[in-house]
Amino acid sequence: MEPARLRALLARSPGLLAAHLNTACPGEFSPDLLQALLAGALPPRVRRRLEQPDETQIDADLRWAEAAGVRVLCCRDSEFPATLATLSWAPAALYLTGSPGELSGGPWLTIMGARQASAAGCDTARRMATDLAAAGVGIISALGEGIAAAALEGALAGGGRAIAVSAAGLDRTHPVQHARLAARIREHGSLVSQFPPGSPPRRHHFALRDRLSCALGAGTLVVEALAGSGLGVTAATQLRHARRVFAIPGSIRDPLAAGCNQLIRRGATLVQDPREILRELGINNIFQYVTARPKSAAGPHGAAPPLDNKYEMLLDAAGFEPVDIDVLAFRTGWSGHTVASMLLLLELEGRVAPQPGGRYCRL
Repeated sequence: MEPARLRALLARSPGLLAAHLNTACPGEFSPDLLQALLAGALPPRVRRRLEQPDETQIDADLRWAEAAGVRVLCCRDSEFPATLATLSWAPAALYLTGSPGELSGGPWLTIMGARQASAAGCDTARRMATDLAAAGVGIISALGEGIAAAALEGALAGGGRAIAVSAAGLDRTHPVQHARLAARIREHGSLVSQFPPGSPPRRHHFALRDRLSCALGAGTLVVEALAGSGLGVTAATQLRHARRVFAIPGSIRDPLAAGCNQLIRRGATLVQDPREILRELGINNIFQYVTARPKSAAGPHGAAPPLDNKYEMLLDAAGFEPVDIDVLAFRTGWSGHTVASMLLLLELEGRVAPQPGGRYCRL
């Protein structure tokens, strides 16, 4: 079987893992790989797929890959990330756009976080990714909502490389609202998926996507996560396997900070600045390119104008965690109507942002 066709068959075989190929054929990819696989022990459904391939489907996959500029990378290919190929759960093949060498080149950092993230959390992820990308660190994240999208946008804004890992086949964009972001990543990075074309984003795909995202990076930064969430479990697993995990701390009263605080308690490295991540990863030669952010907030036309004392008092009462109007009215002693009017002005100036549940978050 010709190499391109064999790669398409391996990628289409559900349950086929890198471990199966490593056992059957420890060397680099070769046309004899199929015979070596069939001579060894395989799960029944994998064996059936390899012995009786759907030739029509493989033809369709090859046509789609050529038209879409998608490569199928086998775990025995030299461009396949070496650290990923040694993991027992790693898929036998990946679909990707761009150059396969992107995956094995480095350094790369994975940024993860909650889908329903706060405005402050998204801003943190975006700023961290922008500074790290400017320093030469590639950013990996899920093609998802919240922190993931903010991190990818930050990487592109910093003029760096970005890899977005999808929970669906690369013939579709999920979520659909990120079609423009996915198009930009195609131009300035890579889209990656372990799922063949036509695969919808099934529920169990998201955990697999997050696990793959973490495995591709030299470390993982978690910006926001709920306690006990699947995201936190994935990051905790990275800790157990001696992988580098970084976490942004938060208020003990903020549910979105609970997962990060738990990770720090379990051994994750507390970070507040991208330079701390560069030091931990041993990236000293590009450290000087990351500069500290100015303390004053800046609007679209430069530095934001100073606020009068009453607005400063409202911001102090808000703190740095989501809070609703009733709480602010209680803390300040002002009417709810007064607080709401002031929050509207602060929102227009980019000082606060609305959050789910009628709450506001200081930026």
